[in-house]
Amino acid sequence: MKKFLLLQLIAGCLFLMTCTGDPAMVKVERLRCEMLVNPVGIDNQTPRLTWEITADVRNVYQTAYHILVASSEEKLHSNECDLWDSGKIKSGQSVYVTYEGEKLKSRDECFWKVKVYTNKGMSEWSSPASWSMGLADQSDWQAKWTGLDKSFSWDNPDNYISRLSARYFRKEFRLDQDIQKATLYISGLGFYKLHLNGEIVGDQELAPTPTDYTKTVTYNTFDVTQHIKKERNTIGVILGNGRYFSMRPKVDERREVRHFGFPKMIVQLEIEFSDGSGQTIISDDSWKVTADGAIRSNNEFDGEEYDATKEMPGWDMPNFDDSLWLNAELVDPPGGRLKAQQNKNMKVMSIVRPLSITEIKRGIYIMDMGQNMVGWLRMKVKGKKGDRVKLCFAELLNADGTLYTDNLRTARVTDIYTLKGSDEEIWNPVFAYHGFRFVEITGFPGIPSINDFEGQVIYDEMDRTGHFETSDSTINRIYKNACWGIKGNYRGMPTDCPQRDERMGWLGDRATGSLGESFIFDHNNLYSKWLGDIEDAQLKNGSIPDVVPNYWSMYRDNMTWPGAYLIIANMLYEQFGNMEPIIKHYDSMKKWLYYMRDSYMEDNIMLKDRYGDWCMPPESPELIHSQDPARKTEGAVLGTTFYYHMLTLLERFAKLQGKLSEAEEFADQALKVKDAFNDKFLNTTTGQYSNNTVTANLLPLCYGMVPEQYRESVFKNVVDKTMGEYKGHVSTGLVGIQWLMRGLSDNGRPDIALKIATNRSYPSWGYMIDQGATTIWELWNGDTAMPSMNSANHVMLLGDLIVWFHEYLAGIQNKKGNIAFKEIMMRPLILEGLDYVKADFRSVHGLIKSSWKKQNGYFIWDITIPCNTTATICVPAISEEHISESGKRVASVEGLTFKKMDNGYAVFEVGSGKYHFTSMLDK
Repeated sequence: MKKFLLLQLIAGCLFLMTCTGDPAMVKVERLRCEMLVNPVGIDNQTPRLTWEITADVRNVYQTAYHILVASSEEKLHSNECDLWDSGKIKSGQSVYVTYEGEKLKSRDECFWKVKVYTNKGMSEWSSPASWSMGLADQSDWQAKWTGLDKSFSWDNPDNYISRLSARYFRKEFRLDQDIQKATLYISGLGFYKLHLNGEIVGDQELAPTPTDYTKTVTYNTFDVTQHIKKERNTIGVILGNGRYFSMRPKVDERREVRHFGFPKMIVQLEIEFSDGSGQTIISDDSWKVTADGAIRSNNEFDGEEYDATKEMPGWDMPNFDDSLWLNAELVDPPGGRLKAQQNKNMKVMSIVRPLSITEIKRGIYIMDMGQNMVGWLRMKVKGKKGDRVKLCFAELLNADGTLYTDNLRTARVTDIYTLKGSDEEIWNPVFAYHGFRFVEITGFPGIPSINDFEGQVIYDEMDRTGHFETSDSTINRIYKNACWGIKGNYRGMPTDCPQRDERMGWLGDRATGSLGESFIFDHNNLYSKWLGDIEDAQLKNGSIPDVVPNYWSMYRDNMTWPGAYLIIANMLYEQFGNMEPIIKHYDSMKKWLYYMRDSYMEDNIMLKDRYGDWCMPPESPELIHSQDPARKTEGAVLGTTFYYHMLTLLERFAKLQGKLSEAEEFADQALKVKDAFNDKFLNTTTGQYSNNTVTANLLPLCYGMVPEQYRESVFKNVVDKTMGEYKGHVSTGLVGIQWLMRGLSDNGRPDIALKIATNRSYPSWGYMIDQGATTIWELWNGDTAMPSMNSANHVMLLGDLIVWFHEYLAGIQNKKGNIAFKEIMMRPLILEGLDYVKADFRSVHGLIKSSWKKQNGYFIWDITIPCNTTATICVPAISEEHISESGKRVASVEGLTFKKMDNGYAVFEVGSGKYHFTSMLDK
């Protein structure tokens, strides 16, 4: 006890040394509209506003807010709010507050600020923020869809490996008045690059976001006032193929590939003059176009070919001679409704420097980036006119040091650059990207150096929301690999892989995975967009495909992949407080579930399943899938457990919308399904479901389907199977692993979860690391299985691992029954083998931190709770009396309320602020 009191005294002194003594200051920061900072050109006429509160004192919560919205920054500054003055609203809500002002119209500019009232005083007005409206009505578009529906002698559009050059469009125009404002709206399909008077507009890459273009076409809005000048101007647009002009005519006989046509664009530039008049420049057949430019071919699977000798200096500037160019054509619209893009585009997010370049044969070099990354190479080169540098990309090497390309299938993944022969030339692709670690360089003039290249990492622009670190090096490396794999597969849709001839939005890969990702990246708008893609892909009968957008037509009718539709909507609500996807897609979700019920259910058992427990570790290293019936989970078990889970989610969604009779209907059906499932599959003597796979037992446990008297015996079978047959290794495939770590921990065996997480032998994430992986593999045995399916950059096998890291090891969770971390539960798992865990997570209310360590029999824990939230804090300790906070006995700390002791944890209720706990773990 003397030792404990001394430690308290030291901690108290350190705490006092860091106190500033300044008076409390409540501030409002990080204003967002539709979770975007100052968005330009949105469609939502009742946008939702969010802010964060910061303060230098504890236990601060909002009691009211006051929002002002004006049509100009000057009016806002003088509090002249012609759009909305909310008045003082008594509410603690600071996330997704709906605008309720004047009806907004296309092109409206809105400037806003907010003041909050708290229990610790009132804030000043926030700094101003803004949003602007896009073209909310289709009739606002005067522009015409414009393109060039033909190919040329250097193209080969009908070949299996299709080739089609980029289209270059230009339009000159003259302005004779002073310019007040210029706004440009554009959609270029598949991809566009926008130029104005010789400058590239924006930093977006591979824009716009991919969709089913027959249902939805997204456009981007730019304030181009600084790019436009009085007198002569030129708009230039380059169109790449993207997913619009298909990379392949078909994959195989089972999978049809969507092909939408030749690239096309719609562009509308609206100019306001200082005298109040205006002028509009639109895309139409008055533009000029050529396909005989430098980008000779561009294809996401096969790469980009660029001939610098075909460059056209000044093509995007006034007074360029375009007399040999063709006239642009008015073309058929793609069919989809034009909508403002609310998820951000891709951009260059970071740089990777090469580690080494090795000459393996005369003139053939292999460059190692040191990291499996997604993006492209930026190259510096100097040589003769006509020299051709070829860059071929791969994730792995063969034993002889050459590129391993078998796992790329038909993707050629090769960029070719033809030099113009000037001084140093700098180049990177525009309309292609690659998933790679290694690059084969041929044709480079002289000897290439690592200083001649940089890897530009490209993925959807989004904030990093969290970080995680432990005392275990294996866990840390897995987490790093996971982060690289996750961001590398954000491509305007969450894809399965970035390297081979696939790169599709498989639903099953992202079900629980999306929850783990939310602790690392702010993907709210991306996944909200993807749910819209899912509804766009739904057939009239209710069927939902396994791949969305449905560039492959794969309507195979199972529960486990399309179930991500509901699971992700629920995740967006719980993690971000975003209820809009639930409301928007509720009828579509019901339609799908009713379709599955009416088509495939018998006696309340869902019989239909297509993929099983995908990528279960097989019994032989060369197999992709297990052939052992004892390892396979019965399809009806998977289908019925998922159907039950979908019913519970729909029950929740109905209640949230006040549809109580529908909620009751779902609850009644769920009860019938649970009873039928237990009657058919539960062996009450052995406590096992079906053939006793871990997944067959785990899913009903985690979904709450197991009768209480059998839970212990069912879980015992999970433990026995995992520790016996699988020797403490992964014992599930893609479906089961979505619940493996949490299921083990929630039922009292987090030690097994930790063993699985830290294993270095096969099958495990650590095994991948020992084989050189810097991302996550598609297969547990990705080093030995057939090449056709062993991507080295997948995320589906992460399951609930990232969730377990943040929610269980760090202990950062939504308190049960709450959303968006308004009420937080912090209960870290303290396991033998881990000495410390450090984690942070930027919730929609603010930053949450949990950093703990074990030291000489004590538990030391630093936490941060954001303003306008509360938390239940569970401190590992032998008793309340053996805990101090910032050097004080917890009983004397204001705002810290002890509730109870619970299985070795002292439970407290706390308000916002920073806390430093020290507790005795052993007497």
